[in-house]
Amino acid sequence: MKSLIKSGVNVVDSHVNDKKDEDWSFIRKMMLGLHFGQYLGQALRNPFNWILGVIFAIGLPLIAYRFLFGLSVVTHASNDYPWGLFLGFGLFAMVPLSASGFMLGTTVEIFGRHDFEPVERLALLNGLLGYLFAVIYLLVDLGQPWRLPYPMVVSFGPAAVLFLVAWHVATYLSVQVAEVSVAFFEWIGWLGGKRFIRRIAIGLTVSGIILSTLHQGALGALFCYAPGKVHPLWFSASFQWIHFFCSSIPAGLCMVIAVSTIIKKTMAWRCDDNFLDNLDRCTLGLAKGASLALITYLVIKIIGIAHDNEWAYLATGWGAWFLFEMAVGVVLPIILFGYAIRHKIVGMARVGAFITVFGIVLNRLNTALITFNWQLYQEVPHIFEVIIAVTIFAIYVVVYRFILYRLPILYTWKAEPEAAFAADAAKATPVRMTTPAVEAVYRKID
Repeated sequence: MKSLIKSGVNVVDSHVNDKKDEDWSFIRKMMLGLHFGQYLGQALRNPFNWILGVIFAIGLPLIAYRFLFGLSVVTHASNDYPWGLFLGFGLFAMVPLSASGFMLGTTVEIFGRHDFEPVERLALLNGLLGYLFAVIYLLVDLGQPWRLPYPMVVSFGPAAVLFLVAWHVATYLSVQVAEVSVAFFEWIGWLGGKRFIRRIAIGLTVSGIILSTLHQGALGALFCYAPGKVHPLWFSASFQWIHFFCSSIPAGLCMVIAVSTIIKKTMAWRCDDNFLDNLDRCTLGLAKGASLALITYLVIKIIGIAHDNEWAYLATGWGAWFLFEMAVGVVLPIILFGYAIRHKIVGMARVGAFITVFGIVLNRLNTALITFNWQLYQEVPHIFEVIIAVTIFAIYVVVYRFILYRLPILYTWKAEPEAAFAADAAKATPVRMTTPAVEAVYRKID
């Protein structure tokens, strides 16, 4: 794509093609302003697309195989291990990594930190897609999509934690769709829809705070249904919910750092100067928040061990594994973040963010799979389960990239002058003027 831009290709960033002084068609917008031959050529020249093609060629038939012949042909699931990678990674890991939506939404909309606006939309999109694919992983595990609403409506049990998780994830997913829709409305030119979402932005943000806080903790509370199955170093009945909630904060912030780092290396042509020029500053700011959250999480983990008096387990093999998780996934990032923030070393902060993401994923896999039934035996995931999990994550990457290429997430959409003028006039004047010319502009906006 970089070579095409250097050769003079005009990439879509407004409704009007400046070189031809005409509106972009929907098809040309979808193809990034390229002709079909150019679009197909740049797709085939990208080696990453060939890797994705191999993954899909193997994984998609296995997904169909799973739905045709049941869960038992692709997993080792049993009454001892009711969930494997589909939930251990797809749900319990994807959800905390998607906490960036409510974190950055709160930072910008509630606390007025507009200096983080360059990465706000990226954080909202990360949250939306993370939750969406967590639900997709859940659907693959259930195998009967039409039964997904059962814990919400049919088996109506307000006292159950699963009821809380189901309703909150579904409701918050709707909130995130509304928040991200601002970029979509800009892309299609519906300014009325954009203005409506902006008017209710505070309400959406507050709803996101409430819903995310509750269901992030509720995911941890699910393990209280099986006391004694999870190793005591990873389970504390009194603190399990707050362990999950506190760890989701650095997970969401570091996921934004990790994704923005990958974008800067692989998708710089789609980013505008506002995003690129402010990214390093925003990265250090996010690292500050992540380091404080990691310190809080570490202290609460220690308090949980002291409260349950589980110190003796630290001298066992499981204790060594627990110390490895805490040292690599928590303590090391705190040190890296502290040094990077003090000396403004952005690269070190990014390394700390990737390590934090690894630590959070490891913690969720430890809790849901590796240390589950620690007194019985350790489950090794079926090879088909691994392939399907990788395939769904590859679909997640493709959808993520597809949206970033098109919607104004990494760049600012250039509004038409007369539409921008009319929007400003409508915002400043409560009563519309009734001249035919102005009314024509309003009709165009609506």
